Amino acid sequence: MANFQNHNNLKVLVSTPTVTGPTPTRVLTTCLEQYGVSESAPETNRRMEVLRLLQQLFRRWILQLSILQNMPRSAAEKVGGKVYAFGSLQLRVHDKNADVDALCVAPRHVSREAFFTSFLRVLSRQPQVKDLQAVQSAFVPLIKLKIDGVEVDLLFARLALREVPENLELRDNLLLKNLDARCVRSLNGCRVGDELLRLVPNVGTFRTTLRAIKLWAKRRGVYSNILGYLGGVSWAILVARTCQLNPNASPETLVHEFFVLFSQWRWPEPVLLKQAESEDLGLPVWDPKRNRLDGHHLMPILTPAYPQANSAFNVSATTLKIITEQLTIGLTVTEATRAGKCGWERLFEAPNFFSQYTHFLVLIASSATADDQLQWCGLVESKIRHLIMALEKKPYITIAHVNPKRYSSVPLNTINGQPLASLPGSPTPADPMAGIRRDRNARHVRREELHQYLPGSLLERERSAAGVRRRALDPAPAPPPYKKPKRLSHSSSDATSVSYSEDSNSSSIT
Repeated sequence: MANFQNHNNLKVLVSTPTVTGPTPTRVLTTCLEQYGVSESAPETNRRMEVLRLLQQLFRRWILQLSILQNMPRSAAEKVGGKVYAFGSLQLRVHDKNADVDALCVAPRHVSREAFFTSFLRVLSRQPQVKDLQAVQSAFVPLIKLKIDGVEVDLLFARLALREVPENLELRDNLLLKNLDARCVRSLNGCRVGDELLRLVPNVGTFRTTLRAIKLWAKRRGVYSNILGYLGGVSWAILVARTCQLNPNASPETLVHEFFVLFSQWRWPEPVLLKQAESEDLGLPVWDPKRNRLDGHHLMPILTPAYPQANSAFNVSATTLKIITEQLTIGLTVTEATRAGKCGWERLFEAPNFFSQYTHFLVLIASSATADDQLQWCGLVESKIRHLIMALEKKPYITIAHVNPKRYSSVPLNTINGQPLASLPGSPTPADPMAGIRRDRNARHVRREELHQYLPGSLLERERSAAGVRRRALDPAPAPPPYKKPKRLSHSSSDATSVSYSEDSNSSSIT
């Protein structure tokens, strides 16, 4: 075992994988297959067809737009335009329920306004497209849609180039020169993915390990950037750092080392995969010495591509505590797995959220139509993090634990429960949704009153699971496949609820 400095001047531990104790009773990859974390070849081909369709539509639209701007057809046919996949599909760790994250890159004469108006109309005319929604006010503006049942988040970036050739790579930092902040943020997803794959010592083991950690985070309720937990990029960076420190290890060992490393990490010490690049393009980079707000971040996980940013800036004191607790539990389970005391299924057991606490705050978002609900629920969800930060300041609240799952509610009984006066971050009359008929309601209830808001079948499952007091390391039951919560559509209920606990009895998970 020895240390050396890699090409990014970060210390890396070189070791050969060692096995302590018996080999785990079930191979990790076999266990992952039970949860449906990978998709079949036909399903992958369907995603590729969606990307090809987007590429064709985008190129054709740029051609027509260029001609309308009096560009000669011969020149317009050369300006190009390209659609890039990023996120889990770029890293090839997507599951069968994952969105397709795609970036449309255009030459300099194509404006953002044209993309969100003219190209939006092109998409609306396609028979395969459903649930089309432009979200221009987001931190990273995007178009949401479904193509042949595949959910797509579509971003836009305009480069300061006359042409966007088919073979253009986005790693060159100079491509960011003279771009507005929205374009830089839109490009960041692809650039971070490229750097992640370049910086890990073994892409294959990185992918298997990341699949396992993503599944674990979703099952344990700590996978949601918008609610103050960690999103896909943050978990990928943490796994990549684990791989850098254990370059020769197997996925089974890497999963264990992941929990060893980050259950003991001294936050807010930042996690980084390489030293920050000294570019001088005038873009803001994460630097707590120069930016006072950066110094308040609780869990800095820095993106490896310029401009360096904290992918976990939404983390609050409460969500940091919950994430750390889950990492500690994960360490205990993986140690038992390596000792042969249980299988990998134990790591992916979902906790019984509703049996952990006595007091709950049920947040209900409802609207008149399914189309309105699609936008309204997204807006309400984006405000929950601010509500949690307000609750953290209350001295009588021990922990405000957000449940990331979204549920369809039962018919409301508005008499029971204690209503709250207002929600932090509630829409104002100037809000773009002010004219839409919608409502949001937050009610403090006790555990025995939850049946008024949530389906009885859900609570019955929770009670049944909580009532069976298994020994800590008994083999777990066969798992159901993991299913991602679906976007609201015309077939969705007009009322959904998000619940989280207030004034906890206990924060332990058994």
